[in-house]
Amino acid sequence: MQSASEQSEAARTPAPPAPAEHAYPDHWEADVVLRDGGTARIRPITADDADRLVSFYEQVSDESKYYRFFAPYPRLSAKDVHRFTHHDFVDRVGLAATVGGEFIATVRYDRINAQGLPASAPADEAEVAFLVQDAHQGRGVASALLEHIAAVARERDIRRFAAEVLPANTKMIKVFTDAGYTQKRSFEDGSVRLHLDLEPTDRSLAVQRAREQRAEARSVQRLLTPGSVAVVGAGRAPGGVGRTVLRNLLGAGFTGRVYAVNAALTGETELDGVPAHPSVGAIGEPVDLAVVAVPAERVPEAVADCGEHGVRGLVVLSAGYAESGAAGRERQRALVRQARSYGMRIIGPNAFGIINTADDVRLNASLAPQMPAAGRIGLFTQSGAIGIALLAGLHRRGAGLSSFISAGNRADVSGNDFLQHWYDDPGTDVVLLYLESIGNPRKFTRLARRTAAVKPVVVVKGARHSGSAPPGHRVPVTRIPHATVSALLRQAGVIRVDTVTELVDAGLLLAAQPLPAGPRVAILGNSESLGLLTYDACLTEGLRPLRPLDLTTAAVPADFRDALAAALADETSDAVVVNAIPWVGEDGATEFGDGEVLAASLREAVASAPAPTKPVVVVHVEMGGLAEALAVATSTRPAAAGRGAVTTESRAAGAVAPAGAQTTGSAPGPSAAAPPSPGSVPDAAPDTAAPAQSGTPAQATIPAYPAAERAVRALAEAVRYGQWRRQAADPGRVPEYEDIDEAGAAALIEGVLGDDVDDRGVTLDTEEAGALLARYGIAVRPTLPAPTPDAAVAAAARLGYPVALKTTAPHLRHRPDLGGVRLDLATEEQLRTAYAELTEVLGKPEELQPVVQAMVPRGVDTVVRSAIDPAVGAVLSFGLAGAPSELLGDTAHRLVPATDRDAAELVRSLRTAPLLFGWRGSAPVDTPALEELLLRVSRLVDDHPEVVAVSLEPVVVAPRGLSVLGATVRLAPPAPRTDLGPRSLPRY
Repeated sequence: MQSASEQSEAARTPAPPAPAEHAYPDHWEADVVLRDGGTARIRPITADDADRLVSFYEQVSDESKYYRFFAPYPRLSAKDVHRFTHHDFVDRVGLAATVGGEFIATVRYDRINAQGLPASAPADEAEVAFLVQDAHQGRGVASALLEHIAAVARERDIRRFAAEVLPANTKMIKVFTDAGYTQKRSFEDGSVRLHLDLEPTDRSLAVQRAREQRAEARSVQRLLTPGSVAVVGAGRAPGGVGRTVLRNLLGAGFTGRVYAVNAALTGETELDGVPAHPSVGAIGEPVDLAVVAVPAERVPEAVADCGEHGVRGLVVLSAGYAESGAAGRERQRALVRQARSYGMRIIGPNAFGIINTADDVRLNASLAPQMPAAGRIGLFTQSGAIGIALLAGLHRRGAGLSSFISAGNRADVSGNDFLQHWYDDPGTDVVLLYLESIGNPRKFTRLARRTAAVKPVVVVKGARHSGSAPPGHRVPVTRIPHATVSALLRQAGVIRVDTVTELVDAGLLLAAQPLPAGPRVAILGNSESLGLLTYDACLTEGLRPLRPLDLTTAAVPADFRDALAAALADETSDAVVVNAIPWVGEDGATEFGDGEVLAASLREAVASAPAPTKPVVVVHVEMGGLAEALAVATSTRPAAAGRGAVTTESRAAGAVAPAGAQTTGSAPGPSAAAPPSPGSVPDAAPDTAAPAQSGTPAQATIPAYPAAERAVRALAEAVRYGQWRRQAADPGRVPEYEDIDEAGAAALIEGVLGDDVDDRGVTLDTEEAGALLARYGIAVRPTLPAPTPDAAVAAAARLGYPVALKTTAPHLRHRPDLGGVRLDLATEEQLRTAYAELTEVLGKPEELQPVVQAMVPRGVDTVVRSAIDPAVGAVLSFGLAGAPSELLGDTAHRLVPATDRDAAELVRSLRTAPLLFGWRGSAPVDTPALEELLLRVSRLVDDHPEVVAVSLEPVVVAPRGLSVLGATVRLAPPAPRTDLGPRSLPRY
């Protein structure tokens, strides 16, 4: 074994081979998460790896060697070692998976010709072979290597792999057959011959993402469910970060083993009643999770100690990393590289910690002094301060958590990883996220959409208007505004809120109540004024409130119970808002001001409902104890067995926990059947498996709000999310158009870009843009230049009267308010007069760049745009031209490719959309033609990633048909699609 110093990143990274014909391809290096949640490094094999290769081979069993070479092969010859470590990185490539700097698996390909002999390009087939160390078989190493060697091969213009496998080597055959590539299989001379087409398919991508989900979920599960925890940096004296975490672990009742670790603890054998050791290595027993709370300069030593003794994951609370400047950023990169080299994942640095409330774990490895109540909300935050506030707010309002993570600088484990975990976690029904940055927006959107299809995902985004990422956060640069990002998140089903208060408000409702079936809201209560405020709030949020039912101030709790029961049974409403103010009797005594009596009556009404199909929320004013009493769970339907279950006997007896009590049945449970143990994800789950959908809680609390606006806003979010869930089952389709000439468009693009185009790209001239758009059935009205009055007249004669005269100077373009447009010019005289007026008022012709265009049927001026953003991908945008979109920001956005449903929603989601549908007696415009235009632009951008920007302005939509009057198209070499490549962690 090598020493810790020799296993530093610099020592482990191989130097490029001196005589190499091709440069060392460092972009092939990647960190990957394996099936069991551990990590490995994949990198090219070089001449410097001879000793590593020999050591690796010596640890492979004779059976595995036989499967690899089809004969007994006890050791590698010097010739073998030279051959397997010397590559040209084009026709002969070898990759290794490493942990701790040592090989655990290898894969190689050799380009071959049709006869199976060594060859060079243009031969496009290669023979591939794998070898995995026996101790690491079953971890998904070969599957990860296949993804990466296939990506390398495609980069080198290799289109097919050939592999020869012994029939008894069923594990290797399964690696190939399960990959999802198009393949052929034959049996020749006692071996199985496999041919794989390396072009990605929908199935290969689905397999890759399913494996990614299971691996990343498992890596999070290992962090949340450790069997043992070591606190590195627990000091002798009370206080301090390490000692605080140790106390919190013990105070929460952690069910595993706990150790205190500090280099200064040479004489002590115990600290706070747990074993104390000077190092992790001195513990002498397996440690699953280490909480690191030492100064930043001592963290590398602690990480090495953990890595060399098998620790699986780290929670690094230490500060002094990327949040502190350039030196800290480099320190953070080194930390991630060091931890990954040992196969460990990191929460942090600068983290607040993690919590798992499951009864069989009870982990509080954080600085939170109090263990949250058990519940069904998963909470992720990038800020310790916000995390503290959210924990306090949820606790105060009676909400329980399944797990909590405050990831600090999230240098490794991020919100994406926890989305992977919570997606099929049976203990979590609602996901709450406080994010200050999104490291991989494309992946986040994909994961959020998938998770939102089975359980609500609520996000509040901090640092929205700062223009830069918070200190310590490494994120890609995005050019699109925050409003666009929000719109795209909503398209993915994410419930997007603006404040942490709204985050808690929405989370409480979603965790405690069923989703509403529609926007109809019943309002009842003992205050007419509060009912009217609630009614107005519903209208503001786009809901459809019914006339408020005023129970009058004389109402008693029994009246509330009867009215709520009637509202729940009424088929004309989808949700109920109950308003309550204290009722003061004639003698001045408060009849139910303490709230507990009213809470019992409301819960009785909910429990008497045949099924929990409507959400109920309460708005209270100065009702002492009401919110606390309502926060106690009331059984509304049979719960699933397991976490959050309630016994049959307790349901039959109508048992209700007293106020403030916490039982195993006090949190809403999943609608699925009995879940496995908390956080467990079966490794053998099929690629297509999806979790049981949640949404109808088993143990319902009734959320209470101190203001009508807050309650209605949370309810409106639930209504919109419920509508999205129903529509997600039928997302629409991307239509095919027979008149699209995809090949012709590709040829035109290739001709324009050529081989020497600048990476910044090129803007097509008017003729080229029109020709490209025409290939996709988009006709642009011809525009003729008019540098002189005579040229304008000639252009009008060619186009036919009436015409429009427009300026195209950048400062006047699309600004009719500045007087740069003259319409309905029916004669030569009118045209010459208009030309003279323009040049007299606005400037010389060479400054104005006037053009002539034929008049089109009148309608509504709109704008259609699409652009590729490096962080989120291609975005399709639509708005009304002029002030609505430019001044008011009334623009709608969807990700490309857009479906027919997306196009219809895009048109209708504008605040100014009524102008398209006959507002104030005007004629409705041809929205089907508009939707088709949007879909054609989407297809163009999706089919040709070189089209990085399209702007159609204005698009005049008439009662019949539409006219595209101006078009701008920009081409550039496409950026690599990292979301379609092989699985890998972000590079450091």
